[in-house]
Amino acid sequence: MKSKTRTQLIFVLTLALTDAVMANLAFLVAYWVRRWIPWPNEAQAMGSFSAYSGIVLAHVVSILVVFAFTRLYRLTRMPSRVDEFYSIFASTTVGTLMGVALSSLLFKNSPLELDYSRGMILYGWGLTIVFITIGRVAHAQVRASLREQGWGRDRVLIVGTGDVGWMIFQKIQSNPGLGYEVVGFVTNGSDDVPLGARVLGHAGDLSPIIDEHRVDEVIIALPEATHQEILMLLSECERGKVTIKVYPDVFQIMASQVSIGDLGGLPLLTVRDIALRGWRRVAKRLMDVVGAACGLVLISPLLMLMAVLVKLDSRGPVFYVQERMGLDARLFQMLKFRSMRQDAEASGPGWTVEDDPRATRLGRIIRRFNIDELPQLINVLLGEMSLVGPRPERSVYVNQFRRSIPRYMDRHWEKGGITGWAQVNGLRGDTSIADRTRYDLWYIENWSLLLDIKILIRTFFNIFRSPNAY
Repeated sequence: MKSKTRTQLIFVLTLALTDAVMANLAFLVAYWVRRWIPWPNEAQAMGSFSAYSGIVLAHVVSILVVFAFTRLYRLTRMPSRVDEFYSIFASTTVGTLMGVALSSLLFKNSPLELDYSRGMILYGWGLTIVFITIGRVAHAQVRASLREQGWGRDRVLIVGTGDVGWMIFQKIQSNPGLGYEVVGFVTNGSDDVPLGARVLGHAGDLSPIIDEHRVDEVIIALPEATHQEILMLLSECERGKVTIKVYPDVFQIMASQVSIGDLGGLPLLTVRDIALRGWRRVAKRLMDVVGAACGLVLISPLLMLMAVLVKLDSRGPVFYVQERMGLDARLFQMLKFRSMRQDAEASGPGWTVEDDPRATRLGRIIRRFNIDELPQLINVLLGEMSLVGPRPERSVYVNQFRRSIPRYMDRHWEKGGITGWAQVNGLRGDTSIADRTRYDLWYIENWSLLLDIKILIRTFFNIFRSPNAY
């Protein structure tokens, strides 16, 4: 435990040192840019860089203090780069303003007061954001590499051998940079045990299992368990003094933003407050129209090239038009570049799987990079789809899923999207529909323009690394 605590401390201290170095370097580059580029006005009385040492110190200290207060030194296993950039942007802005205020107080009667102009502040602010972001990305890569080698690795016990427990296990196994080592599973007796799972015992024996296997973290993967059962498990875990994480049930996902109201004096919780209403729907539609129109113009040469290649690669039409179910369960014709043989569904609809034998040679490539989805920008422009939303399914599958998955049809409260919250979290292709539904419902009830932008950015980067892009 001491070595893990020491490793965590080293990670935090080196991250703070990295931020300090990058902020200092950003100020240095800002100094030279200010000397070379006379904008917004000519630089006056620019002394040597060493004369700015006090201002640099105030700038760096202010940045580090704000970062500490905004919890940017609280390391997480898989941070969202987009969320982290938002935090860096906001914290650097506040830190820069604090640095300016601190410099004006400390060096009020110094000749440097004339040199620290608006241009210098602007360059320093922008470059600090860029440099610190680059430094943090590099630091995260080093941390992940060290964790793969065993530095600060935590021993994890998964409670529950159902689909959720197995999904968590596979997520950990596929991401060694998380720094987790799964010691095994604990069954609650109601789930089937997956083939190859190492079951260490029953949930009733959780406390001695934690002690025996030196467990650092327990993940409770029982979304259908009662509150009483969860409390009993938490009690067992607390005696083992471990970190506890619980996979949420459907209600907890719905109630992520609960509001309290009343009915004639009786308190009531509002747990289903759909975010996309009123002006928000107009804003989302405006982003869809602008994004789709600009996208179609920018990628038009690629679309023409793909059309020619699809035609040359195999017999059949360029586009594959498929009926999907969208907003309010209305049917529409979704466009895709054809990636399968013309007779792929001669024997009826078939679920797409990895290395699908029905795919053409070109189809395997364009499906890998999601190029086959690009014509759906036309569906977005026509108002049938959105850039971001729950992925629309065929009606034949919807009729199956609605009977077995709670609240599945609630996905159709909003337009289907080219990409979505479930897809950027690895749930695409031949993955759990129940899990996709949970993510889709969370998206619908927590929508914001910033969330859509985050999903679009993550979609772009996932194209090149997602194992489920087929």
